[in-house]
Amino acid sequence: MTTQQKKQTWLTLERLVPIILFIGIFAMAARLPFDTDSWWHLQAGRWMVEHRTIARTDVFSHTRFGQPWFDHGWLAQILWFLAFDWFGYAGPVLLLAAIVTAAFYFAWLQCRSGDQRSDNRWLQAFILIIAAIASGIIWAARPQMVSFLLTSVVAFLLYRFKTNIQTAQSPKIIWWLPLVMLLWANIHGGFAIGFILMIAYLFGEVGNLILGHSGGIGWRGLMILLLVMLVSVAVIPLNPNGAQMLTYPFRTVGIEVLQEFIAEWQAPNFHEFYLHPFIWLLLAALTAFGLSGKRADFTDLTLVALFTYMSLLAVRNIPLFALVTAPVIVRYSAAAWERWRGPAKPPSHAPQSGLMTAVNWFIVILLASAALLRAAQSANAETNRLDQADYLPVAAVEFLQQEAPPGPIFNNYNWGGYIIWNLPQYPVFVDGRTDLYDDDFLRQYLAIYSGAEGWEDKLDAFNINLVIVEPGSGLAREMARPSESGWEEIYADAVTAVFARTSAN
Repeated sequence: MTTQQKKQTWLTLERLVPIILFIGIFAMAARLPFDTDSWWHLQAGRWMVEHRTIARTDVFSHTRFGQPWFDHGWLAQILWFLAFDWFGYAGPVLLLAAIVTAAFYFAWLQCRSGDQRSDNRWLQAFILIIAAIASGIIWAARPQMVSFLLTSVVAFLLYRFKTNIQTAQSPKIIWWLPLVMLLWANIHGGFAIGFILMIAYLFGEVGNLILGHSGGIGWRGLMILLLVMLVSVAVIPLNPNGAQMLTYPFRTVGIEVLQEFIAEWQAPNFHEFYLHPFIWLLLAALTAFGLSGKRADFTDLTLVALFTYMSLLAVRNIPLFALVTAPVIVRYSAAAWERWRGPAKPPSHAPQSGLMTAVNWFIVILLASAALLRAAQSANAETNRLDQADYLPVAAVEFLQQEAPPGPIFNNYNWGGYIIWNLPQYPVFVDGRTDLYDDDFLRQYLAIYSGAEGWEDKLDAFNINLVIVEPGSGLAREMARPSESGWEEIYADAVTAVFARTSAN
């Protein structure tokens, strides 16, 4: 084959489909990068870079100042801060898009069947796009996004380990797992997801043995996986927080206020349309299992059942469900497609016409340009500021920077991170670090914020001189009553109301 023929053959339709898929996922993820919690992560990263040490006590609040702080996301926080510090908004935008795209690339690698038929590329792309839409609810510049990527990496290593055993290849790839888990333990407390995946494989493969499924890893594979899991547990304490990291996920899940008042920790409300892609994937999984015409692998069933269960308990687990189960859905859907449509024709290796090659390249260049244009728009500082002004106290913070009324402050929980980043001279009352603030304290915050009886005494107990909340909050309504004395509204806009004591304590 001549060089020109090779050029014409390379960008075939079967290669074009995944290229379009990943450009599309990159474009979807190249969004405005920050949510309300991103800001305190950025400030933590900045503090560690400036002080050249890892934060071990709270330095951002006046209610927990000096108390031990378990900063489990230290390495990712430094990464996000450096991206923002070096490249402005473009840094987090591109980093976020790259992380999401890489996560779905590892998912794509798990979709491949042994024959790698080209007609399955469309099916793979379609299901992964739905999975990307379902997982988009957590895409933001936060350490948990690195956990999202590492979830996909661990799932890939386990899948490849199993397929290598089934095809009589070396199972050594599984020994990458302890290294991944060591990195994960220094990036985010979500490392527990890696162990959930390992346990799912152990449980599923035991089920395969008991049920006599021929596609499992056998007793030898189980022993290797169990040994790798034990080594992975052993490396978790190799982080700045030591062995405490092993129990951190349990402490976080045990905070009752998370489940009661924070949306991402609550069970999904399926009247919200943005959660419907989860339903589509779940129905697709059930349909694919039923129509595939083959005996379901018990590990695949375990993965779908376990992550469905987790997702029904908390919205924040839906992206994990999408990422982990999408390859399972693809594999069984491919079997169902072949069963009902018949065997696929093998891909043609004949050189395609020069016109078709040119069209394919035009499509790639056009879509890549559109993706980069979207990234550039998301990286625009003014665009970000206008977006933030819709739900953050942007103008109020500028007012406080100029006027500098005396603190300490009481602030909205969701605004704590933004204040930490933009008003470091005002240590916050509370912020998104729920592991730092226990249940009792968070309930005190909620009582004050809602304007419940005794809010004045509670503010007095913390020597609060400045209050920053939404105009429609219970506390703002109570403080604005003409009959109340001692507080004056010194700033107000559609998003924020700021009250100061008429005479500071």
